[in-house]
Amino acid sequence: MVNKTAAQAFKIREAVLSDVIALSELHVQTFNETHGSSPNNPTYETRKYQWQQLLQNNAPGQFCFVIENENKELVGFARGIPYEHQDHSKFKGELNKIYLLNKYHRLGLGRKLIYSVAQRFISQNIFSMLLFGDANNKSNGFYEIMGAEKLFANNSAFHGGYGWSDLTKLVVAGITT
Repeated sequence: MVNKTAAQAFKIREAVLSDVIALSELHVQTFNETHGSSPNNPTYETRKYQWQQLLQNNAPGQFCFVIENENKELVGFARGIPYEHQDHSKFKGELNKIYLLNKYHRLGLGRKLIYSVAQRFISQNIFSMLLFGDANNKSNGFYEIMGAEKLFANNSAFHGGYGWSDLTKLVVAGITT
C-alpha cells in the first residue's frame, strides 16, 4: 500500500506512442487484478498490438490518460471515446477503460482519472458519459460514490452500466473536494 501523502507525487498526462510497452504491461496486470487471471485473458502481445493501433491512429475524439508515480512508472490509465450507439443515446461520451493497480487504490487517483476524462469530454462539447463494466465488480461502489447512476437494459436488468448525465456537476464536485 502506498501512503496518501505520497499521492501528491503522481502525474496524470496524455498517453503517447512511447507508452505502448508500459501501457500494455499495465493493462494486462490491472485486467488480471480486476477480473482474475485466466488463460483466456488478453495477452501482452494482444494489448501491445491494440495500444499501438489506438495511439498510432489517434481517432478523432478518442484519448487516453495515464497516471505515473514519482519514478515515472505507469500505475493506471483511463480511456475516453465518443459514444454513438442507440442504447442509452442520451450519453455522448464513454469511459471506455479505467484501471489502476490495486496497490494504488484508495488514494484518490481513480477520482483524478475520472475528473480528467470528464474535463476532456467537456472540452469536446460532450457533457455526459457512461461506462460498461462487470455487474458484479467491487469497483461499482466507486462509480456510485462518484455520482454515477446505474443503467438498466430494456428488460430492467443491470449489466454493469453506469452513467453521468451532467459532467459539469462531476467536475465541479471534483474541484471542491
